[in-house]
Amino acid sequence: MGGEGGALDRPSGEGREPSEAHRGAGEARERKASDSRPFRAAVLVVSDRVTAGTHDDESGKSARTLLTQFGFEVVHTDAVPDESDAIEKRLCHYADQDHLDLVITTGGTGFAPRDVTPEATWRIIEREAPGIAELLRRETAASTPLSALSRGVAGIRDHTLIVNLPGNPRGVQDCLSVLRPLFSHGLKILRGEPTGHAAWKSK
Repeated sequence: MGGEGGALDRPSGEGREPSEAHRGAGEARERKASDSRPFRAAVLVVSDRVTAGTHDDESGKSARTLLTQFGFEVVHTDAVPDESDAIEKRLCHYADQDHLDLVITTGGTGFAPRDVTPEATWRIIEREAPGIAELLRRETAASTPLSALSRGVAGIRDHTLIVNLPGNPRGVQDCLSVLRPLFSHGLKILRGEPTGHAAWKSK
C-alpha cells in the first residue's frame, strides 16, 4: 500500500509550509545580511580639462578617498566633459543599471557658461532633496565664503541619491564631512531598511 500513496513516501519535512517562526527567522537573517552590505557609490568628475587630460583629477580622488574611509564601496570614478547629455547619461546609468546607493558629482556647479551639472541633474532626478544643498552651502560658508555661489543640487532617482559638489578638493572634503552623519540614515531609507527612526520618535 505504500506504493499507492505518494504522500507516504515523501521524506520527512518535504513540501511542508515553513512555520511562522521559521519564516520570521529567515526574514530576520535576510534583513541582517542586507543591513551589513556596504553602501555602493560612484564619483563623477565633470570637467572639460580632466576629460581632455590637461588637468589632474584632484576633486574626484578626494571624494573617492573620503567615501572609502566612510565605509562605502566606490565602484566607479569616472570623468565626463561639461556637457549635459554626457552627464545625464552617466547619472542615469548609475541609478538605472548599477542601482547604486549614492552618486557624488564634482565640478560644473558655478557661474561659468559651461557649468551645467545642476541643470543636468535636475533633468534626471525624480525627487528633489533641497535640504542637502541648503545644508552644504550654510555649513561650508565659514571656511569657503564663496560657497553661496554654488548652484549644486541634490535629489533622488529611483533608489539612488545624487549630490552635486564643487570641483575644488577642499570644498569636496568640507561637503562630505558635513554629509557624513546623514548618509547611513538617508541611504537606509532609500534601500527600505529599518533605521530605528520610529523607536527614536517614540521616546
